[in-house]
Amino acid sequence: MRTYQQKTAETKHEWFIIDAARQRLGTLAVHVAKALSGKHKPTWTPHIDDGDHVVVINAAQIELGGKKWDDKLYRRHSGYPGGLHTRTARQVHAKRPERLIEAAVRGMLPTNKLRAEQLRRLKVYAGAEHPHAAQQPRSLSEVPSR
Repeated sequence: MRTYQQKTAETKHEWFIIDAARQRLGTLAVHVAKALSGKHKPTWTPHIDDGDHVVVINAAQIELGGKKWDDKLYRRHSGYPGGLHTRTARQVHAKRPERLIEAAVRGMLPTNKLRAEQLRRLKVYAGAEHPHAAQQPRSLSEVPSR
């Protein structure tokens, strides 16, 4: 029996929705990253982008454990000497709560050429409203995990 190798033409991207209200950031990011990369499908192939679209709603109601609201730091550098900008998770959440989920999911995806394409299929919204109702997204909890 030969090992199955999926072709790019055989891929099908479905739409899923997940509610981030009262969920831990890391646990949510694991489920979203698996769906974006397609690892929940039996046809998963490492070099083929077979992931699905994921819509995350209620990002403003995400939870962090312990003292992570004040201890977890998000850093970026301008490229100039002394250009390191550091913000706590509380500061990032106050300005753009979607960034917490986007950064966590980005860190859980492999650093390769497929990551940018997979991240384009991630849609994160602070509230319960989203413009993707026409795609009829299913709940991500309905999908059996491998």
